Amino acid sequence: MQISEEVKMDEVYMVPNPTSPTRPVIFDPATCDGCNLCVEICQCDVFMPNPEKGKPPIILYPDECWYCGPCVDVCPREGAIRLNYPLMWRTPWKRKATNEQSWYGKKNPFPPNKKPLVP
Repeated sequence: MQISEEVKMDEVYMVPNPTSPTRPVIFDPATCDGCNLCVEICQCDVFMPNPEKGKPPIILYPDECWYCGPCVDVCPREGAIRLNYPLMWRTPWKRKATNEQSWYGKKNPFPPNKKPLVP
């Protein structure tokens, strides 16, 4: 197999998969400083460093995200990155006494009700 002279062997192209409104991670470009710690810690290699310095990483493979959260936990800037859980994972519940709301995936959900059931 011969390679044409036009193709350069030292160039590599990466094309991100299109992200939908249900993308797994949302970056705040005003807060993210492009440190790329999330790129290094991601177990699924979802991200790619942005070629422009100081810009948020590129979400290369959004469908591969496990929603495990180390990328959010390692970020030194609060609010720069957040997980966007799928709708079916966002199970909300509300305490009737206080109207306090919580859901799975919330950073600090309130503790479960440990009262015994009344027969």
